[in-house]
Amino acid sequence: MLGRVSTLVERAGLGYNGKRRRLARGVGPGGAGAKDWGKMMRTKFLALLGVLLLVGACESTPSDTGNTSGTTGAQAGQGGGVGSGPVGVARPGSAEDFQQNVGDRVYFATDKSDLSAEARATLQKQAVWLRRYPNVTITVEGHCDERGTREYNLALGERRANAAREYLRALGVEPTRMKTISYGKERPVALGSNEDAWKQNRRAVTVVSGGPSVAAN
Repeated sequence: MLGRVSTLVERAGLGYNGKRRRLARGVGPGGAGAKDWGKMMRTKFLALLGVLLLVGACESTPSDTGNTSGTTGAQAGQGGGVGSGPVGVARPGSAEDFQQNVGDRVYFATDKSDLSAEARATLQKQAVWLRRYPNVTITVEGHCDERGTREYNLALGERRANAAREYLRALGVEPTRMKTISYGKERPVALGSNEDAWKQNRRAVTVVSGGPSVAAN
C-alpha cells in the first residue's frame, strides 16, 4: 500500500523535491502564482486523501471477510462435534427403540377385545424384545373410540388391555413386569366422528418404563 501511495503522490505532482523547486520559483505549473498554486495543491491533496481512504477500505475488506469466514468455519466445526453419532437412531433397550423397531400398539374391531392375527404378530415381536431386556417393565393401556358410554368404554378398554397382557404372558413375559390400565374413550389419538378416526382409537398400547436396559445374555 505504501508503494501505491508514493506512486499517487508522484502523479499528483506533490513530490517533495518538485514542490520545493516550484515554490522557490514562486510559480506553479503553467505560470500560476504562489497563492493559486497553494489552492490547487490543497485541492489535489484533498482529492488524493479521498483516494487513499477508498484504497484503504478496499484492501481491508477482504481481510475482514476472511477473518469472519474463518471464525464461522471454526464455530461450525465445533458445533458439528456436539452430540456426535447417528441422528434419529434409538438406543437399544429404550422406549424409542421399542416404538420404532418393534411397534407399541395393536388394534381391535368395533366392540371387540379379541386379538387379530396382525395384533398377535405385533405382540410376538414385543415379547421377544421384552425377554431380551428383562429389567424393563410395561403398562398396557386399553383404549376405545368415542361411541358408547364412559362406563362401557372403560370396561371394554380393560378387556383389551388384559387380552394383550395375557398373550404376552403366554409368550414368556413375567406377569410381575406388566400392569394394565383402561382409559376408555378419554384419550383418543385421532379426532373425528368417522371410521378412520375410530379404528385408530380402538387400541391397546404397550408403554415401556425404565429407560435403556442391558440386554440379557
